[in-house]
Amino acid sequence: MSTREFTCVVCPNGCTIVVDVDNDETPVVTRVQGNVCRRGEAWARQEVENPMRTIASSVPVNNGDFPLVSVRTNRPVPLARIREVMEEIRRVSLSAPVGIGDVIVSSPAGCDTEVVATRRVRKIV
Repeated sequence: MSTREFTCVVCPNGCTIVVDVDNDETPVVTRVQGNVCRRGEAWARQEVENPMRTIASSVPVNNGDFPLVSVRTNRPVPLARIREVMEEIRRVSLSAPVGIGDVIVSSPAGCDTEVVATRRVRKIV
């Protein structure tokens, strides 16, 4: 049994949440304290048992009015899979034009998400 302390990032309250964790094979939350809202408790449990992150990056664009396009995952991915997802993003190179919301990579590293463009890059004429 161990105790972990987090500052919650779900809402502006920034609660200090204390989580008791059973450290068998897989960590299991046994108690959560300090959260003001229910979302904080759910976030703390997920952060211990299956942490998830949204990834933001950029991809090179050929013949565009910008040399890079910003991209992000449209759903969080498991923290343990970030390196694999980033490896797939790094292998991508695009040609202009690119639109906001264009899917750049589907199911990177087998994750249930898409990498989408977050800016428009026009083709240089």
